[in-house]
Amino acid sequence: MASILSRISRQLKYGRPVVVVSGLPRSGTSMAMKMLEAGGMELVVDNIRTADEDNPKGYYEDERVKDLAEMKDKEWLDRTRGKVIKVVSSLLNYLPASNAYKVVFMRRNLHEVLASQKKMLDRRGEDSQTDDQDLLKMYESHLEKVQFQLRFRPYFEALYLDYADVVAEPEREARRIADFVGGGLDAKRMSAAVDGSLYRNRRTADGAVASQG
Repeated sequence: MASILSRISRQLKYGRPVVVVSGLPRSGTSMAMKMLEAGGMELVVDNIRTADEDNPKGYYEDERVKDLAEMKDKEWLDRTRGKVIKVVSSLLNYLPASNAYKVVFMRRNLHEVLASQKKMLDRRGEDSQTDDQDLLKMYESHLEKVQFQLRFRPYFEALYLDYADVVAEPEREARRIADFVGGGLDAKRMSAAVDGSLYRNRRTADGAVASQG
């Protein structure tokens, strides 16, 4: 009963929630955006960053999000209520408390994340300036802080999804997203939007990451 009253109270205070897809870069956030679009939700995107070899289905981004840390006027986010926007995990802290947020947070094996990021840098002819082990520690610490933030800030509700689980069981995970977001989303169409062929950097049983493409 308390949780129901809490949700009603938040809705009265903030209005419809902003649905936020978040996670580390290369953790499956674009896939989650595509699923929500297929389910019937309106996305907040500007299509400035176009599809490429690393994200052949598109990035589903809005460039304004990148400026959240320095941005003073964030009233535009009020107009995203009831819609979906992608916010990388490092910028969740800068979302204003004037809205309620339902956060679909993508998790992925960190070794896979690093492998995917490395392939992206290689394609661009760039090198990482940080050792992999140092990056792993940084990401682990960062994710702990983000989880704490999502748990204890009253304007956040979070659903955690594992990238590998979504690829392996798209119908089950689509239903979880639809139940969390609400609004009568089409879970079948959401699951059909999952393209397992794009899971190109996978952790194997021996702990290595096999890369394809």
